[in-house]
Order: sequence, then C-alpha cells, then structure tokens
Amino acid sequence: MRALLTDLRLAWLLTRGSDRREWWRAGLTACGAALATAIGLAVVALLSLDAFHSVSFGSGLFDSPGDRRNVSLALGLLLIPVLGFLGQCARIGAVHRDRRLAALRLAGAGPWQVRRIAALESGLACLAGAVVATAVAVPLLPRATAWTGVVVVAVPVVGAAVSAVALRRVVADPLGRLRRTRPVRGPGRLSAAATRLLAVTLAGLALTPVFGSPVSFGLGPVTVLVLAALVSLVAVWLSGASSRQLGEGFAAGTSRPALLIAAERMREDPWSTARTHAALLLVTVVGSGFAGVRQILLADLADMRRKGRLGAHMAYYTTGIDLTAVAILLAFALVLTALAVGTAESLAVRRRGLAAQAAAGVPHSVLARALLLETALPLFPAIAVAGLGGTAISFWYGADIARHTDVPVPFAALLVPVGVYVACVLAAATSLPLLRRSVRPGELRYA
Repeated sequence: MRALLTDLRLAWLLTRGSDRREWWRAGLTACGAALATAIGLAVVALLSLDAFHSVSFGSGLFDSPGDRRNVSLALGLLLIPVLGFLGQCARIGAVHRDRRLAALRLAGAGPWQVRRIAALESGLACLAGAVVATAVAVPLLPRATAWTGVVVVAVPVVGAAVSAVALRRVVADPLGRLRRTRPVRGPGRLSAAATRLLAVTLAGLALTPVFGSPVSFGLGPVTVLVLAALVSLVAVWLSGASSRQLGEGFAAGTSRPALLIAAERMREDPWSTARTHAALLLVTVVGSGFAGVRQILLADLADMRRKGRLGAHMAYYTTGIDLTAVAILLAFALVLTALAVGTAESLAVRRRGLAAQAAAGVPHSVLARALLLETALPLFPAIAVAGLGGTAISFWYGADIARHTDVPVPFAALLVPVGVYVACVLAAATSLPLLRRSVRPGELRYA
C-alpha cells in the first residue's frame, strides 16, 4: 500500500511538472474519461427509473423498462471504443515522457514501477474528467443514487487499468531511450480460429434454405454480435497480413521513395496497424450492417404505416433508429480520434529516425506521403472485408424481411466502408503538423 501511495505521489508530481506540449494529451485522456463517465451515468439513470416512470422525450421509447434496458445495453457497448481511446492516449503519453521515465530508472525504479507510475498519471487525468462530467451531468439526471459515486470512482480505476495494459510492452531505458517490444508474429491462432468459425457460421446460414426456411434474423442480437466480432477479427488479421505482404512486395518492386519508406515500415512491424485498427474495423462492420438495416427498416415501417399495421406511433420507431445512428457515429468519431492519436504515437516513437532521414536529405513531402501510405495501404483490404461483412448482415436481414413484404436492396451499406476509408486517411493526415516538429535536427542529440 505504501509503495502504491509513493507511486501515486510521483505520478502527481510528474503531472504537475508536465510541459505545455504534454497537457493536450492529458486533456484528451480527460475528455475520454468524461465521455465514459457520461455514458455510465446515463446507464445508471435509465436503470434506476421506476417501472411506470414516464420520460418526456424520446416519443415513449424510454417509458418501458424493457426498452430502457435495451438502450442501456447499447450505451454500454459504447464503452469499448472509449476504453480503446484511453489506451491510445496512455501509450502516446508514455512516449513523450520518456526522458522523465528514464530519470526514474536511473533513480532505481524498475520497468514495471515506471509503467505503473505512467498508468497512474492517466488515472489522475481520468479522475479530473470524471469529476467534471459528474458536476455537469448530475443536475440533469432525474435522480442521483449511490451508483453515481460508483461510476465516478470506477472510471479512473478502469482508465488506469487500461493504461497499464496498454503500457505492458513499453520499456524505458535508463539512458533516455524508449523502445516498444512487440511479438514478431501476429495473433495467428486466434485469427485462424475466428476465420474457421466464421466460415462454418456463414456456410450454415447459406445452407439453411436448402433444408428449410432461412434462419430468422430475429433469433437474436447475439448472433449478429458474434458475426460482427468474427468479421472484425478476420479483418484485423487481414490488416496485419496484408501489411507484411504489401511491405515486402513494394520494397522489392518499387523505386518511389515515399512508397519504399512506407513499405519498410510495414514490413518491420506489420501488426502495429492491426492493433490500432481493431476497434475501427468493428465499428465499420456494425456501421455497414446498420446502414443497410436502417434502409430496410424505414421502407418496411413506411409500408406498415400505409397499411395501418403499426403498433405504435411512427416517431417511436424512428427515434430508436436515430439514437442508434447517433451512437454509431459517436463510436466512429472515437475510433477516428484514436487512429489520429495512434498515428501521432508512431511519429513520436520514430522521431529520431525521421530526424535522421530529414538530415540525410529526404524531403518533408516524401516523409508526409510515406506516413499516409502506412495507414492507407493496409487499411484498404481490411476495411473492404469489414464493409462486405456488414453488408452481408444487412442482406441477411433483408432476406428475412422479404418473406413477409417487399424491401429495397440495402445498397446504402456499401457506401459506409468508402466513407470510413476516406475519413481514416484524413484522420491520419491530422498528424502531419507533428511530423514537421519530429524532424527537427535537435532530436538527433538523443539518438
């Protein structure tokens, strides 16, 4: 306990001593924690309402306990990209604190203690964000319960735990360097098992019309979530595998400087992008599937309203659809921000090598194009697979609904991966100003 208090005191002193360039990373961490706190408080508020409590907004969507539980579950799923975002912030924060972490190593701190101190720094930033979010949200809640305090305490604890996991492979060298040790091979067994399971699942769904009626989409959201997770794992594996193959192919067959630099980076560490893109690919699968399902649902609801077969007011259904769209867009914004942070982290890790390249005469424009290619090349096949998987889910839903009524072909699902890909390249481009600072000759003095 005394060691933990000592590390917490050191984390507080390091946080107070942060320079101006580091405060924006703490601000990003606090914003992520504030969002997690707001989601947790919203879930607590919905679940604490009485069974017959009537909510003045939402067109009756929040009046039923069953509907409130479903909304709470959807809100809880938003915590997945939020926690991923906090992990990215912790990793880039550790990279920029390498000199202070090295000083701790010289003073006798072990590698795990240094990582724990860095994680506690993230926990303090999460605490600040949680307190601010609670101060803003509590007056808006219908009632405050004991679970409100649990959320405020849990967010910094979970944030520090996520940061510790994200920093588990970060090693601070006593001489002032910071390196990241990663496994040479990617998650082969997990991806292979996911690929086989996905193939068996899809084959079973495809063969059900031969032996009987198609599998009903209403068999449960669990089936859809399992399919989305399997498609995401396959897409993550494809991102890493294609990064290695493309890197080796371009390194051997191109003479373009930017492509050569990007190819060498992809060949050196192909699985770094795969880990960064995991949550992004999951959101792409869900977003593609939802876009197609939304198109079918709206057409089906309009047809039922014309026939007078709606069980509730039209706004009741459209409100739920719109809230789901807002949740997916929020998750997409989070994973895009995490992608931008991950790209900045990559620049921070390689800033000495980039400075050496610039000092050797490599133009800034070549380094900028190489940075964008590192993101764009491995992402293309992965997002294509994720988008096709989500589109297949929407087509499956359309086939189930088509047994009862005519539905449009959900081509809207095909537009989502295109938009995601363009947005990812633009998110990676936001780190280009940091590239100009990373290639300053002053970085070479620490090489």
